[in-house]
Amino acid sequence: MNHAEHSNITVYLVDDQTMIRAAFRSLLEAQPGFEVVGDCGEARIAIEEIGELRPDVVLLDITMPGLSGIDAIPLAKKASPRSRIVMLTHHEGESFVEQALKAGANGYLSKDSDPAELALALQAATSGNAFLSPKVSSGLVARARGGANEEAVHSTRIEQLTPREREVFQLLALGRSNKEVANELSMSLGTAKKHRENLQRKLDCHSPAELARLAIREGLLDT
Repeated sequence: MNHAEHSNITVYLVDDQTMIRAAFRSLLEAQPGFEVVGDCGEARIAIEEIGELRPDVVLLDITMPGLSGIDAIPLAKKASPRSRIVMLTHHEGESFVEQALKAGANGYLSKDSDPAELALALQAATSGNAFLSPKVSSGLVARARGGANEEAVHSTRIEQLTPREREVFQLLALGRSNKEVANELSMSLGTAKKHRENLQRKLDCHSPAELARLAIREGLLDT
């Protein structure tokens, strides 16, 4: 690994859970060769800071309120083109692994992974190599071999959602009302209702419970 500009790999952490950020910061600071230059729990603020700090690697949570990790990837890349992106998740929803990689992620790490994998993922990303934790890669292999089942059908439908629809989907899965969705996303009540109708039709989910189950299975919501 050629890292001439500085001896340490600089890392920025993006996760809406303060305890998770603290845990990853402690893990990294306990190992030589890494420097955590910043962290944030809100994706849009984080993107501004990433543009200023230009870290070597951004550790990006996939399940954040508002702007999901998937939709934050291109924004982070635009803010700091040389930064590598490694996704973090509690779940290994295969469609989101594929979407993250298509969007420009350089690695995908389960939060349930062995701590040693964190250093491997960051080193691989900095060297220009992709890294998938074994839990994630085994899920992809299983999906490739399994053919079209019900989960794969839902995953394909989720892949077709726009970034705005994903934001609405997350809020509906959390049990938000149309009015709450409209307020949180600064849209009219009519637009929120239309988004709900479109999502229910697209995803074939007709209740908040069904939306929540799908969101948890695919890694958009943490349990």
